[in-house]
Amino acid sequence: MFVTHQAALAGFFRRRAAHAWDAQDLAQEVYLRLLRADGGEGSHIANPEAYLFTVASNLAKEHAVLQRRHALGVDIAQLLPELEAPQGSAEDEAERDFRRQRLAAMLDRLPPRCKAVMLMQYRDGMSYEEIAGQLGVSTHMVKKYVVKALALCRRGLARYE
Repeated sequence: MFVTHQAALAGFFRRRAAHAWDAQDLAQEVYLRLLRADGGEGSHIANPEAYLFTVASNLAKEHAVLQRRHALGVDIAQLLPELEAPQGSAEDEAERDFRRQRLAAMLDRLPPRCKAVMLMQYRDGMSYEEIAGQLGVSTHMVKKYVVKALALCRRGLARYE
């Protein structure tokens, strides 16, 4: 079965994966899953070819989700202290200025409430309860604003990386 469908499966993943090595790894994972599924007594697969490409399709979707999550790996909370540190070379200072500008641009693109909450929390050091009292909303709503703002900032900053 491996020899028969190897070229078709490799082509399937090459069209869906960003890198050739990902396509190879995904093809191997499909065969591994196929062996696991067909290993037990009474677990015979009626149509192995259909099963093979169903597993491949599901694996391609899983891989795409993982790649999107990995792309959003920029952590704004880790970036903020780095921007505040004044020591370093001229290149470090230029990089910090560039990051500051990107962060300011991202904050300007946020919806007004999300921007206000981010500034109150990170610049002013206010707690969720204090922010909620200031804005007249619940702490749960403040958390929603923070989550939304961080997600938007991460997406925007990931484009620069």
